[in-house]
Amino acid sequence: MDSKATNNAKNDLANYTLYLADSSLIMGHRLSEWTGHGPMLEQDIAISNIALDLIGQARNFYQYAAEIMNSNNRAEKKITEDDLAYLRNANEFRNLLITELTNGDWAKTISKLFFFSTWQFYFFQKLIYSKDKQLAAIAEKSLKEVTYHVKWSSEWVIRLGDGTEESKERMQKAMDDLWPYTGEMFVPAAFETNPENRFCVNVIGIKNEWLEKIKLVLQEATLDIPDEKAWMHSGGKNGIHTEQLGYILAEMQFLQRAYPGLEW
Repeated sequence: MDSKATNNAKNDLANYTLYLADSSLIMGHRLSEWTGHGPMLEQDIAISNIALDLIGQARNFYQYAAEIMNSNNRAEKKITEDDLAYLRNANEFRNLLITELTNGDWAKTISKLFFFSTWQFYFFQKLIYSKDKQLAAIAEKSLKEVTYHVKWSSEWVIRLGDGTEESKERMQKAMDDLWPYTGEMFVPAAFETNPENRFCVNVIGIKNEWLEKIKLVLQEATLDIPDEKAWMHSGGKNGIHTEQLGYILAEMQFLQRAYPGLEW
């Protein structure tokens, strides 16, 4: 492989790793907003711990992304995980759009987590066989956490869907509203489509597994399955986001941008 091809492969790997890091970070940040506001103490602690799991995943991916970028950059100042999380603009983030949407009520948050965690579960099951050993190792560690996230969110979907008339109505509305943001999970970006990039998961290939799990849980929850042929939003992987990401970054990045180089 010539030097140009090698650099392109490294750029794709860096973007791929950032996409995974950004999705976990933004989802984790959103869930952290429930800390102290959960419907009951036990669930407040549970969702806060899930947020920490996701931010831990993000750290592992950011550290690896920084390593890749530094190996491709001869600049004296090395890129750090903090630079990637706190000093990039919204159009440089590659997270899935569903992760940045506002929490809304408990039903909407549960729906977001259920869709996202189920996707992560099948995604990481494939990523552990990646040709990139570091990605595979992060996936193997993350899969243990994500298995719990799927179980926890599934139980809440069933509890609310098969609960009171109001809880069922709210859960159905949340599912219907968020469904158009799920398609992006299975549409590969340019950095995923190069056949030479054998570190990538075939996201098209996991769609049916994801869909079957979603249908199984919704059936038990006595909820209607949203229209599979509905129009889907996309763009997050390519840096095209909703206005909500700007608000998240304004809050999350304030200290680092106001006091550059600040250390604890």
